[in-house]
Amino acid sequence: MSEKSKMLAGELYDPSNKELVEMRLSARLTTEKLNQTSVADLQVRTKLLKSLFGSTGKNIHIESIFNCDYGSNIHVGENFYVNFGCVILDVAEVRIGDNCMIAPQVGIYTATHPLDPIERNSGLELAKPITIGDNCWIGGQATINPGVTLGNNVVVASGAVVTKSFGSNVVIGGNPAKVIKQITTTV
Repeated sequence: MSEKSKMLAGELYDPSNKELVEMRLSARLTTEKLNQTSVADLQVRTKLLKSLFGSTGKNIHIESIFNCDYGSNIHVGENFYVNFGCVILDVAEVRIGDNCMIAPQVGIYTATHPLDPIERNSGLELAKPITIGDNCWIGGQATINPGVTLGNNVVVASGAVVTKSFGSNVVIGGNPAKVIKQITTTV
């Protein structure tokens, strides 16, 4: 099994593998170009994002500065908006639904490390996928940790640290995040 296959399967993998190093470099060069492209040149910015991500809807807009590990493991739906300073560590897949908004300084992190110090010091890493449903709003400086799944219509309060999964139609907040309120949809 290749190191990339191990990585995507959530198994321990070697991040210094040549293929993975080259993939990260390619993503960093693309995000560097994106972050240096004028906000007035929306067509070029959109084209760069569509080439970077694994899949996107038609309408996608990300404010600079944006950073990610691979880009190809990020899949977003229609009407995706990200404000300034977002970091997505997409070592595993990140799937985000339609009509989602991400506020400034949000971190979405699939990357993790072994708990055992000897294993961690070996340099091996692992990752757990993140899934965010449709119509979600992630507040400023929120952190979404590895392995989290959020249902549809979820609002994550500013500064929340999401360490576990939540179902649909809730507002969550705090550290660790917990349900603050149920959302009653009008449809």
